[in-house]
Amino acid sequence: MKASTFVYPWDVVGDPGAPARIADLGVEQVTLAAAYHSTRALTPRHPRHRIVTAEHAAVLYPPDGRWEGRALRPWPAGDWAPGDAYGEAAEALAGTGLEVHTWVVLAHNSRLGAERPDTSVVNAYGDRYPWAPCIAQPATRAYLVDLAAEAAVRPGAAGAELESLGWYGLQHLHAHDKTGGVSLGDAGHYLMALCFCPDCRAGYGEHGLDADALAAAVREALEPLWRGAADDQGWTGVEKLLGKETAAATRAWRDERARTLQEAAVAAVRAAAPAGFQVLLHADPVTYHVGANAGVDPAHILSVADGVVVPCADGPGLLTPFAAQGGRADAVLAANLGVVSGMGGRPRTLSADMARARELGGTEVRLYHAGLASDADLKAVREALAAR
Repeated sequence: MKASTFVYPWDVVGDPGAPARIADLGVEQVTLAAAYHSTRALTPRHPRHRIVTAEHAAVLYPPDGRWEGRALRPWPAGDWAPGDAYGEAAEALAGTGLEVHTWVVLAHNSRLGAERPDTSVVNAYGDRYPWAPCIAQPATRAYLVDLAAEAAVRPGAAGAELESLGWYGLQHLHAHDKTGGVSLGDAGHYLMALCFCPDCRAGYGEHGLDADALAAAVREALEPLWRGAADDQGWTGVEKLLGKETAAATRAWRDERARTLQEAAVAAVRAAAPAGFQVLLHADPVTYHVGANAGVDPAHILSVADGVVVPCADGPGLLTPFAAQGGRADAVLAANLGVVSGMGGRPRTLSADMARARELGGTEVRLYHAGLASDADLKAVREALAAR
């Protein structure tokens, strides 16, 4: 199985030994961040620093003139990735023979929400999610499509992986996050992700719903969960709480907005890219799921993109719905496996995890994350990849 590891530009820039160290893991590819959200990251081997604080969502290269005069535009990085940090890191990594693909985070941007709160998802209580741009809003959609094309097609890149290309909800590791005190389950998280911005309110109306009545129904449905009633019924739980017809109407609006955004973004990347450029989506096979791995219909997304990167932290079972779509023999089904022990990864079972992913239809693996892992974790990765 072809293997790629995720890397940040700051893992490489200023560390002459980083490219060879990453290549020596045995990976054939690196997935290098070109547009990324705010984060605080460890750099355990860098000669000049140990902690990088990316203060806001940013592009890690100089944005071009397409943004001139536009209200929504990407922010360049600060001193954590100055200038063309992506380009400098990509050149160094390619110099070792590694294939470089871009890693592009899209609908996850707390600075956008802070400076333009009207762009954010608004829940049924009127709370805004500044980290979650509403993907139904026309201006936001245009911004995300253009950002996808610009950030994905960087010089020398052979492909791109698009993350957060769909709805975002409450599930977000926000700064000093303290939202885990009540277990909401799948149904509760779906209800808390429903957006009531003006565009979404109009969208519900197109599907026969009164937005005020829907918001009231959502609040009423959530009351038992706030009091501690557990929910583990998935979509059946949503139907039970809202009613089947109302639940289906909300999903019809949200699924259509996500699906058409994904189609537009992939098409824009392909239009800007050279022939043979690969476009993958970080994806979850349950369409109503939200977050970094966008909920998708497997058959649809494999008719749009060249493949998917699938979260496999809890095992590779989510590969199965994608593997069941037999129409694309060349589709990439990449299992995303954590290899940072301190963040819940399992580098010491990587051989077995890769074998199981292959059995379930996986064609490649993504390893999260070469820059964050300890030396012991990287040693386990080298051994597992050498034994393939």
